[in-house]
Amino acid sequence: MKQNHRQQTREPTTGTSERTDSLNRTWWKEAVVYQIYPKSFDDADGDGIGDLRGIERRVDYLDDLGVDAVWLCPVYESPQADNGYDISDYRSIHDAYGDMDDWEELLAELHDRDIRLVMDLVVNHTSSEHEWFQKSRREEEGYEDYYYWRDGDVDDEGNPVPPNNWESVFGGPAWTYDEAREQWYLHLFDENQPDLNWRNPDVREAVYEMMNWWLEKGIDGFRMDVINLISKVEGLPDGDEDGGQTGTEHFFNGPNIHEYLREMHDRVLSDESLLTIGETPGVGVDDAREYVGEDGDGLSMVFQFEHVTFDHDEHKWDAGDWSLVEFKQILSKWQTGLADDGWNSIYLNNHDQPRMVSRFGDDGEYRRESAKLLGTLTHTLQGTPFIYQGEDIGMTNASLASPDELRDVEAINFVEDALEEGDAESYDDVRDAIENVGRDNARTPMQWSNEEHAGFTDGEPWIKCNANYETVNVEHARANGDSVWHYYRDLIELRHERDVLVYGEFDLLLPKHPSIFAYTRTLGDERGLVVLNFEPEPVECTVPEGVALDGLELAIANADVPTTPQETFELGPYEARVYLTPQ
Repeated sequence: MKQNHRQQTREPTTGTSERTDSLNRTWWKEAVVYQIYPKSFDDADGDGIGDLRGIERRVDYLDDLGVDAVWLCPVYESPQADNGYDISDYRSIHDAYGDMDDWEELLAELHDRDIRLVMDLVVNHTSSEHEWFQKSRREEEGYEDYYYWRDGDVDDEGNPVPPNNWESVFGGPAWTYDEAREQWYLHLFDENQPDLNWRNPDVREAVYEMMNWWLEKGIDGFRMDVINLISKVEGLPDGDEDGGQTGTEHFFNGPNIHEYLREMHDRVLSDESLLTIGETPGVGVDDAREYVGEDGDGLSMVFQFEHVTFDHDEHKWDAGDWSLVEFKQILSKWQTGLADDGWNSIYLNNHDQPRMVSRFGDDGEYRRESAKLLGTLTHTLQGTPFIYQGEDIGMTNASLASPDELRDVEAINFVEDALEEGDAESYDDVRDAIENVGRDNARTPMQWSNEEHAGFTDGEPWIKCNANYETVNVEHARANGDSVWHYYRDLIELRHERDVLVYGEFDLLLPKHPSIFAYTRTLGDERGLVVLNFEPEPVECTVPEGVALDGLELAIANADVPTTPQETFELGPYEARVYLTPQ
């Protein structure tokens, strides 16, 4: 039985050392979080769009899996220019998802099962249809400076030129001219997502008031979308155009970011039982400590991107081959870098990333084995694991044969820009990039059964289902004791039972090995050894000298393996083993 959602910590593991008993226990360190993208999770009313009642009827599924919290992607009122990350009313539910009564019923059902609810907080920008923006563009008193408005210039031919050269994350200029106000407004994302001006204290006050409103409704925390972008350099100077998105040095981890977040903490988030996750693109370990460290801003953890962007060249669409050695180095750096001052979030995919089995594993012959291997990794590193919907059954990237099948604004803009600029002659020239790293891969409907549309809807789904739903689905997985789903449930239970997997010290083994990811976890007298083969062929593993193998017993594996480790042994394709000292 999981801890009650109002309980702060679990009881120490039976027989643990004095060091274990003195740990600074926190529920969110010991939790496993399940991310739900509502538009694609489950559709209860048959309109082809997932909804809150669809999530509610799957709460028992989440409880059976064993997760402790749900991170719910935006369900607020929105014109859906960026699938809900363009919010037009923070205190209202988008009609396609239901209403506030549906949301309150979902919260009650989750809490009845001791599952906490974390809401997505999107306050770097709003929708251009938000009341604040409409008042600002009309220059109504008190709203003139709610957003970044600037005069532009004209070029030699008399064409209007934006105020600076910053680029949008989704391609093109980060500025759009507004005819009503006769000025340009800043949008680091889509033109329908104008950036709020956090230098304005009235903006901050309005945001804090809204956050407190949601906390009073009983939620258990916030995941904060691109929160390290809310502070921009004064004067909004031109950015460096040499590589990557132009302008990031002026708004990633901006000059007042820590002032704003500490104010937010003091005004809203001082309750230490809240889970607060800051999405922070571009941060390194030293930056992260300023957000989550003992003397930092008070966030529980950050989502860093280094381990999911290390194979990108100038931009994400240039992603290519990746090296396990580099992957290990990055994850190890974060494991050790926040070990004594901060806390890690552990994830390999989410609504903005391709499916991890297709990215880091094998979505063909060894789909099941590699899905289990990657789950073993995320649940045995130090940090809070995040499961993205469908990961729990080994869902894969989809085939996107035509631009008509795309729904993601970022992917659509990329294709249009590539064709307009002559970088591609047809969609086929960029299809591989779309299918490898595009966000639509993560947004195909959750595959519940082998019925039409994967059991997601009785209507026509808003985005097509992955064609493999007939064999990769929840119904099939739950009926098969050797499935990814059952393995994930065992992983979650193991992590709940063993403090060493939560609080234990991490030490990387075999850092230069091109195929094996191995490490130890140590907490007082408790020890663990994790060995993972990232190859589709057998690989011989020799445990380094100095690693004590005596007393270790097999805790979980994705293959039939010996119950005690040897100094040298063979790992099968995508084999994963976890050995622990017995309780």
